[in-house]
Amino acid sequence: MSADACLALLIDSPLQSWGHASRFERRTTALHPTRSGVLGLVAAALGIDKHGPDEAAQLAHLAPLRVSTYTLPRHDSRGRELPIVRLEDYHTVTGIRRASGKVDDDATVQTYRHYLLDARFGVLLDGPGEIVREIAAALADPRWGVWLGRKSCLPAAPLIAAGPADRAACWSGLLQRAGYTGTEPEEEFARVLETSADTPGAERLDDTPVAYGHPLGERHAPRWVRSFPRAAAKPSSP
Repeated sequence: MSADACLALLIDSPLQSWGHASRFERRTTALHPTRSGVLGLVAAALGIDKHGPDEAAQLAHLAPLRVSTYTLPRHDSRGRELPIVRLEDYHTVTGIRRASGKVDDDATVQTYRHYLLDARFGVLLDGPGEIVREIAAALADPRWGVWLGRKSCLPAAPLIAAGPADRAACWSGLLQRAGYTGTEPEEEFARVLETSADTPGAERLDDTPVAYGHPLGERHAPRWVRSFPRAAAKPSSP
């Protein structure tokens, strides 16, 4: 396996939704991109079929990747930072699947789906160079459509911000794509970093994809992350 490399993604869209605890009629969103959501768009770009017999093996190929996410605030025309807003969208759905597994064509239920507005994130994918380069090529020419959590959340800008390259170059390139100088340290931004279970302050998230085509409860495995608020000094306004 080749030496490690990094790929920087700019996660920018009017709507985003990163579900990780969604069940039945209430589909919530995390406040940052999940590992499942990020690798889901990578899997779509690679053409991994969630109904294919080798889906789990293909996703296991992506397991060495480390996913770090950063909140890159938007600003209005006066340079004021825009807060991230949560939108709740109301739906009714007819023809639902009961707990028994049978579809009831006459049943109608209410559903509530959550989205993030005015959100913008950076993602650094670190891992073996072969895998990172494979992902970069796929995202530049995806086999299937990619979206930010749901099909209604299309990217507003090219996903690849920098790389494949070393982490420092990708971080600087990501910041410049987002309108910053490129010299700001990571500590100036809120971030979610992967860690081990015994790290103080670690939080468990069940968002590591095993197979998107598996039944509910069997699709994801846990990972451990630690969330950091940004430093007191605000980033330079882009």
